[in-house]
Amino acid sequence: MMDVLSTFTVVLLFGLGIMNLLAVLTVIFLERRDIGATWAWMLVLYFIPIVGFLIYLFFGRLLKKKDFYHVKEEERLEQSRRVELQIAELNHLGDLRRTYPLIERYNQLIQMNLKSNGSLLSLKNEVTILSDGEQKFNRMMTDIMNAKHEINIQYYIIQKDSLGLALIDALTKMARQGIKVRLLYDAVGSRDLKRQDFKDLLHHGGEVFAFFPPTLGLINFRMNNRNHRKSCIIDGQIGYIGGFNVGTEYFGIDEKFGYWRDTHFRLEGEVVHDQLDRFILDWNQANDIYTDKTLFYYGSHEINQALPMQIVTSGPNSETEHLKNVLIKMISLAKKSVMIQSPYFIPDASYMDACKMALLSGVDVRIMIPNKPDHPFVYWATTAAAGELISYGAKIYTYEPGFLHAKTIVVDGEIASVGTTNIDARSFRLNFEMNSIVYDRATALELEQLFLADCEVSKLLTAEIYAERSRMIKFKESISRLLSPIL
Repeated sequence: MMDVLSTFTVVLLFGLGIMNLLAVLTVIFLERRDIGATWAWMLVLYFIPIVGFLIYLFFGRLLKKKDFYHVKEEERLEQSRRVELQIAELNHLGDLRRTYPLIERYNQLIQMNLKSNGSLLSLKNEVTILSDGEQKFNRMMTDIMNAKHEINIQYYIIQKDSLGLALIDALTKMARQGIKVRLLYDAVGSRDLKRQDFKDLLHHGGEVFAFFPPTLGLINFRMNNRNHRKSCIIDGQIGYIGGFNVGTEYFGIDEKFGYWRDTHFRLEGEVVHDQLDRFILDWNQANDIYTDKTLFYYGSHEINQALPMQIVTSGPNSETEHLKNVLIKMISLAKKSVMIQSPYFIPDASYMDACKMALLSGVDVRIMIPNKPDHPFVYWATTAAAGELISYGAKIYTYEPGFLHAKTIVVDGEIASVGTTNIDARSFRLNFEMNSIVYDRATALELEQLFLADCEVSKLLTAEIYAERSRMIKFKESISRLLSPIL
């Protein structure tokens, strides 16, 4: 009996070793990864061969990119035609560039977004900045309860707490009144949700799907590629986009984190249609039955305010890291100042170089991060990157009243980005993300003032303070930095 067990153990270990070797060869030769990520996965597979293979199986495999989204050929051609028309207009000094001075200045950024991501430039919009959890959810719930035709909503996290259940209840009430309701949530971020939680909503005609649900019971081989987007579109007229998920912790009542500082946009105007286009792609990816674009409600609007915007998305289905490129391009265009807020600041070499070049060119670069970790390895990798930029003259602030979760960047008080993208490999390469880019001084200056107000309750991390950190912290930073390409 012992001989049989010994033989089985040897065969099992040999088999796992072969699979581990195949995983290494796959990472090196078949998967076109960032070099840093390739080395990080090789280290994991080499030093912890069996456990490392299991980690790779769940967290390391790349997503198949070909024909990921289900788009009809006529829709694809129409989108390409609209992009080409806008590019042609931007290439000539016509009415568009004369009427909107910031479009002239940031023409390169706009065209890059058009060419790489099909991000149409919308002109007539209104933006309301929401920086407090109660403020954001009270406003959104009011808009949901006032819906006349349709509600399309997706969140990475919907907690099964009083706020999450209140949202489901509100959507159910609207479905009962005949409003079309579509709800999309991430299967990992909202893992506590069960189909039973939507029984009444489904009974009254609502539709609910999980993005990348488990394929074998609780086993989810696509858990590394999460839909991190937070989007709500009401009647095709009102949109919400930003960093807030759905949960009572966003009301600042979690004792561990305290006040939750985040940033969200409430949108009205042409840009909401672009936001709806992106929702439809995710919806049809998660849904076995294709829903034609004509079945969604694209409401009209009466917005005449000139406020140019683009919606830019990125995900593991793309060869290009669209949103990383957007943020780097914004930094490279800065003449005076760059203000960044991110809960996770673990930039790759290209992003770090952009920050360093801006600093060396005399640009005032300020970066705000949390003062406490929610993920320890991620936090120590964040402080390591921040410490490196301090030596180049960056002003690094740690937000003290609670947890900073905002994902914003403001350049020269003229343009800004608000969305779901953190400054790390996960947001740049692994997650499905969505940001709004606004070309408007008033909105950018309001976000800049919010940043400066946050500075008043934050601590400046000086070179002297950073140098005094303990040897243990330095060790944690070194390990975390080594793993940063796959955190």
